[in-house]
Amino acid sequence: MFGLGWMEIGALIVIGLLVFGPDKLPQAASQAGRTLRNLRRMATNAREDLKSGLGPEFANFDPTDLNPKNFVRKHLLDDVESEWNGQPQQQAQLDPVPVPYAAEPVDELGYGELPPYDNEAT
Repeated sequence: MFGLGWMEIGALIVIGLLVFGPDKLPQAASQAGRTLRNLRRMATNAREDLKSGLGPEFANFDPTDLNPKNFVRKHLLDDVESEWNGQPQQQAQLDPVPVPYAAEPVDELGYGELPPYDNEAT
């Protein structure tokens, strides 16, 4: 639950007992539950309103993709994570190069020789 261990949950219960007391703690817990339920409902309604307002072009839009962490993971780290997990990478379908690239021979300068200078390039 929310990434909390038993020690953290126990500490929260003890703090709740100290702050609210044993007789008001159930009321505070039920009010917190109602508030959380209302917040979830409001978030769901806002997400649905956003999707309906954007139109059919954005039918598969997910607002969590706007989170920078999720964006980086989705667009940059998918290949790295699949490699770490032992899954084969999806190779991009590129046209094969008909002739292998061969570097042109380069003339080496002799001792004391100056390289060519192009006035229009600078």
